[in-house]
Amino acid sequence: MLSENIKAVRKSKGLSQEELAVKLNVVRQTISKWEQGLSVPDADMLISISEELETPVSALLGESVSETRADDLRTISEKLEVINLRLARGKAARRKAAHWFFIALCAAVAAVFAVLHVLNSPYLGWDYSRPEAAAAGVMLHGFEWLFVRIGPLVLIGAVIGACLTRKRA
Repeated sequence: MLSENIKAVRKSKGLSQEELAVKLNVVRQTISKWEQGLSVPDADMLISISEELETPVSALLGESVSETRADDLRTISEKLEVINLRLARGKAARRKAAHWFFIALCAAVAAVFAVLHVLNSPYLGWDYSRPEAAAAGVMLHGFEWLFVRIGPLVLIGAVIGACLTRKRA
């Protein structure tokens, strides 16, 4: 909500991200991260943003402007803490999903290698005088040839990905 409000108010004032960044003494990428919801400004910066955009902090945080609650630093900090907690939970969920994806990818690659090893290229003994057997044999051989060359790289990448996305103590 904060990210959408900053972007909407900035655009309504006719400011680019670069212009707002210059006024706040930050880089344009910081404004972009705020507007994408990848990070949130601290309480002091939120006050500066509200002053530059001539908008109450409560409006940026999503409250109706008619609320009588004061924009004191403590209230703003509490709201930012909630937003940061939501961002952290989302990041943890994405990390966990990526971790399990990499583990599943490792298992899938290992399973395909096991199946290829057990089958031991059965299409080599086929009668290729039949067109359907020839087509199937060529496809299976092509898959095996490609998988044996790419599979190890995928497996190494998946193991590295699983290690990098594991939960840190």
